[in-house]
Amino acid sequence: MADGTDSEYVAYVHGRAAALRRTAYLLCGDEHQADDLVQEAITKLYARWSRISRVENLDGYVHAILVRTFLDEKRRGWWKVRLGAPPERPVPPAGQPDVEERAVLRAALSKVPPRQQAVLVLRFLCDQSVADVARALNCSEGTVKSQTAHGLAALRRILGNRIEIGSNQ
Repeated sequence: MADGTDSEYVAYVHGRAAALRRTAYLLCGDEHQADDLVQEAITKLYARWSRISRVENLDGYVHAILVRTFLDEKRRGWWKVRLGAPPERPVPPAGQPDVEERAVLRAALSKVPPRQQAVLVLRFLCDQSVADVARALNCSEGTVKSQTAHGLAALRRILGNRIEIGSNQ
C-alpha cells in the first residue's frame, strides 16, 4: 500500500493484537492455534485494508474475520505447522473460574459443534450482544439464540452439575 495506509494498518493491528489473541484463544483453546488464527485474520485484513479501513464498525468486521477463520479451520481440519516463538499467555479477566474449572470448561467446549462453540465464546466469554454475534457469523439473531440454546444444552449434558453455565440469551 503505497498511499500511506500501511502505517494505519500497523497501528490498528498493534492496538488490537492482544484482544484478538484473547478471543482466538477463547475460541480454540490452544495458544499456537490462536496465534495462527490471529495471523491469518490480520493477513486477510491487510489484503482488504484499503477498502475496509473506514467501515463504521471496524472492530466488529475484524472479529467477524477472526471467527470465520476459526470456523473455516474447524471445517478443513488442523494441518498447519507453526514456527516461531510461543505467544504470550492470555491473562484471564478478574472473576474467572479457577484453573481446574477453566480446563474442564475448555475440554467441554471443544466437544460442542464449532458454530455453537463460537456463539458461546462470543456471547459469554467475550460478552458480545446477540446482534454483534449475528454480524460476526453472518446469520440472523434468531440463529444466534438457537445456537446459544443448543450449545448451552450440549454443555450441560457434557458437564452435568460440575459448572454453573449462564442461561441468559
